Amino acid sequence: MSNRSSQRTGPYLQPRVSRRRVLEVGSSAAFGLTLSDLLAAPTSATSQTQVARFGQAKSVVVIFLWGGPGQQDLWDPKPDAPSAVRSEFQPISTSVSGTQISEQLPKLAQQAERYSIVRSMTHHDFEHGSAAYTALTGHPHPLPGTNTTARPDDFPTYGSLISRLIPTRRPVPDFVVLGPVMHQGARPPLAGQNAGFLGPGFDALRVPDDPGEQSFRVDSVTLPDGVPQSRLAARQSLLSSIDPTGRMSRNRHFTGVEDLYDRAFGLLRSSETRRAFELAGESSSLRDAYTRTRFGQTLLMTRRLVEADIPLITVNWSKLNADQWDTHANNYPRLRKMLPPFDQALATFLQDLDTRGLLDSTLVLCLGEFGRTPIVNKSAGRDHWPDCYSLLMAGGGIVAGQTYGASNRTAAYPIENHVAPWDIAATMFHLKGIDPYSHINNRQGQPLPVSRGEVVSALL
Repeated sequence: MSNRSSQRTGPYLQPRVSRRRVLEVGSSAAFGLTLSDLLAAPTSATSQTQVARFGQAKSVVVIFLWGGPGQQDLWDPKPDAPSAVRSEFQPISTSVSGTQISEQLPKLAQQAERYSIVRSMTHHDFEHGSAAYTALTGHPHPLPGTNTTARPDDFPTYGSLISRLIPTRRPVPDFVVLGPVMHQGARPPLAGQNAGFLGPGFDALRVPDDPGEQSFRVDSVTLPDGVPQSRLAARQSLLSSIDPTGRMSRNRHFTGVEDLYDRAFGLLRSSETRRAFELAGESSSLRDAYTRTRFGQTLLMTRRLVEADIPLITVNWSKLNADQWDTHANNYPRLRKMLPPFDQALATFLQDLDTRGLLDSTLVLCLGEFGRTPIVNKSAGRDHWPDCYSLLMAGGGIVAGQTYGASNRTAAYPIENHVAPWDIAATMFHLKGIDPYSHINNRQGQPLPVSRGEVVSALL
């Protein structure tokens, strides 16, 4: 079975049935209910909602806060917690009655009717590298607790999987990463950022530079000076003549390379793609509203890429600004510097998408690989904490204005509606139009599940 043939689209051909529901068959058989009845067309309101929202997200934006932001300092304030745990930041009310977030996020507080917060995220991996892999692939790393680097047999990151299963037909990239590649120290790039076993043909178009700089240019979609379109066509013809029988493209070690060449030539010919990466046409007032920070201008470019119907865009906050989210020391001074531009840029982005009629068809995920410890350490910082953390979701079929899940009084452990990274992955794939319960083949031809999680129905 090929990778593509194993992927099911449309309402699920056979919905996953929980173990509890299967056990119910035994007690219901006497009344004529069988397993086949359970596998019939959805009858519950939840199932109907899932089917109705399947594929609603034309684009997905993953805003990845490398390092792990503290849940208690952003999305899940605990004003009644003990002083050793309690954030220095006070909670403020939002535009959604009963929901409070940090006082350092006043703009996002005004936009709360446009997003939802999940406060019960949890997993067990304390290390940046392997935890980031989990956050960006929806699969736990086979070597948890390590800063392992990318390997050919890694599970593909979200955008690569989308590129393989439902590539766009438009002359735009399937998958763009804005911001630097993530490293741990001087090591090679960390796992979870590339196409893994799908091969390099499904890697992202990477744009590591600051789009706010005057010298900004995306060489990948720009013809070199002096190269006319006619010469580009000649080069493509020459490349085709090198492998006329397609032997290279059929070799599993070169999977996707032919598609990569075709897309590369298509991008170089596409004025639409080139315009998507140009900020010069945006008004000064809007650029100011996004903030003139690297993060702000990157989100403005992201909105332009959404308008160009690019299926998945990842924004890496990794050395985007002077500070990162790994606040082992001086937590509060660093957050006081980072949060105001983060707040204004993200709030403007959500408002801009909504005003332009793009938010309903754009799924926005804002997350880190984990949260921070309840206890403030001796360096006035917070350490790694995957047991409980929060994330923001908006648009693309997500019910806005709700808080899902809950943590205990110190934001240390979930006490209601536990959600794992693979559940977020399943929900994202569902909204993008990919059956999360389908399979894809690895380099050895073995079928692996697209997601090991469950769609979080309450968010839809």
